[in-house]
Amino acid sequence: MQVQKSKPGPNEILAVAARLFAERGYSNVSIRDVCKEAKTSAPMIYYYFKDKKGLFRAAVSEKLSLGQFITRLRETSAAKDVPKAVASFVKIYLTAFPEAAFDPGLYMRETAKLDNRSAEVVSRQLDEVQTIATSIVQKGMRSGDFRAVEAGEAADCLIGMLNHVLFQKIHFSRSLDIEGKGEVITSFFLNAMRP
Repeated sequence: MQVQKSKPGPNEILAVAARLFAERGYSNVSIRDVCKEAKTSAPMIYYYFKDKKGLFRAAVSEKLSLGQFITRLRETSAAKDVPKAVASFVKIYLTAFPEAAFDPGLYMRETAKLDNRSAEVVSRQLDEVQTIATSIVQKGMRSGDFRAVEAGEAADCLIGMLNHVLFQKIHFSRSLDIEGKGEVITSFFLNAMRP
């Protein structure tokens, strides 16, 4: 008796498509490539996703979610002790940032053409991250832990330092002492914000 293999469903197809788009970009991945890797047929892809653009949109929205990351950062802003909230924000930012969300292939729909929908999704989510950092700064000013400053600008400075570390790690594959970098950033920021 021969056991028949089940056909891949939409989640399996999405996983393959997301990987291929991230590696090669939209214009360098065909439906045939996805079919071959996912062990499925073109009609199945058309059934689930309508066309290649639909498949790309679904794959991108799956990979570009910063939801869990944002939830963890939000938890840090609830801490009553502001210096601990900053240290926790920095640690989570550096250790839990969803690096796969920034695979260049997920943003390139056609050669050298940015997929605006992808950029908008990530932009909105990064605005949420900035709002969380701003709320921590505002809490620090209310408690007297921080001097009076423009909270959004101070949050931008903090996030800028964190992004610098991530940029080196993600784009230049530098092996960094993330914990040490986090301690330096935390100390620097807390000292800079001291009343």
